[in-house]
Amino acid sequence: MDLVATDQKAPAGKETRHPKGERAAEPLTQYVQRVTRRVRAFDRRHPLPWDLHVTGFWVTAALIDVLGGGWLTTTHHPGAPRWLLLTLSLGLSVPLLRRRTHPVTVLLAMAPFALVNAWTGTALQAALLQLVAVYHVALRLPLRNLWWMTALVLTPAAVSAARHGEEGAWSRQIGSQLTSLVVVALIGITVRTRQNHTEALEDRARRLETERDQQAQLATAAERARIAREMHDIIGHNLSVITGLADGGKYAATKSPERAAQALDAIGTTSRQAMSELRRLLDVLRDDEAGRHPAELTPQPTLTDLEQLINGVRAAGLPVHTTVEGRADLPAGRQLTVYRVIQEALTNALKHAGPNTTAEITLVHGGQGAVTATITDTGTAGTAGEATPADGRGLPGMRERTALYGGTLEAGPRPHPEQGWRVHLYLPEETPQ
Repeated sequence: MDLVATDQKAPAGKETRHPKGERAAEPLTQYVQRVTRRVRAFDRRHPLPWDLHVTGFWVTAALIDVLGGGWLTTTHHPGAPRWLLLTLSLGLSVPLLRRRTHPVTVLLAMAPFALVNAWTGTALQAALLQLVAVYHVALRLPLRNLWWMTALVLTPAAVSAARHGEEGAWSRQIGSQLTSLVVVALIGITVRTRQNHTEALEDRARRLETERDQQAQLATAAERARIAREMHDIIGHNLSVITGLADGGKYAATKSPERAAQALDAIGTTSRQAMSELRRLLDVLRDDEAGRHPAELTPQPTLTDLEQLINGVRAAGLPVHTTVEGRADLPAGRQLTVYRVIQEALTNALKHAGPNTTAEITLVHGGQGAVTATITDTGTAGTAGEATPADGRGLPGMRERTALYGGTLEAGPRPHPEQGWRVHLYLPEETPQ
């Protein structure tokens, strides 16, 4: 029934090996599946050789039946001329060459020969090759074609029963032909259903694989954004502090060597702190568990580290005044968000606000994790704000951190007549899980 050439894909078998690396004996079922897959793959790439082989087989079988005299056991016309036998045999077998691409055309091409075969009483068994075309109709075309196809195939049987049949030939011949039709159609429908099911599973597997890859890409992008935020906060802030200290130390070197030495000490302390935080961040990115350093277990900054942060900014030359209202135990993630936003705001003020600038931090704790932080500076209005977006990391990073907790972040110049820059952070109450 030409079932091997149907477009089905079996799951790839896995090769088993012995513990020492020797190839184990392949099970028979896996061997058959592997060979079948190769045959189907070749057939999909080169369908004509397979069609020629199958058609040649049926043509040979039809000619052997005629030349060997096997047709005489079923014929009603033993004196049929040789040319008629050859014509009917070829007419009932050669059209099978297009059975897969045009099964209806094949069936229509075979129908006149089948009708002549029945009318003359030759009764060649090659007429059964119509069932091959019926199988491909059931396999590839809409099932409504089976109705007229059944009438087309049963017509020669009715003609044969009417012209050459004996008593009871109608029910015997037509019933036998109808049974064959039903069996072949059911086989085609079964194979078709299995193909559709396999294709649906493969399509689902492809979609799941695509979704998995997309999720991995999204996770990678999110992780890259998080690492970029951390790198910006760590390096950007500490370099700004070091720059401020270096500038102050250079100014103090000629007038107050002691102040210059203090600036150098502060630069060393800030540098070591930056290196420690950077090493911890890079350790997290390492894949080898054995090579990780204990530094990766260092906790992220919290609000208890604000004093150290502010002292460093003050040492770099930016006076900072702090006001804290209320007390609350915030989760570590919220504390890190508030810390990083304050750090970024002070860094921008230190870098861009200009000389004689002061900064003020107001931190208000609400209930159930709500917190408000306002950071203002008295620098030249717009200077810090214009530089922040151009940096590409500062303001977007603050907004991303704030969005993780459903908060809001406002950043912009202070209202006239005041000058400077204002950053306002609000994190709402935690929602119960």
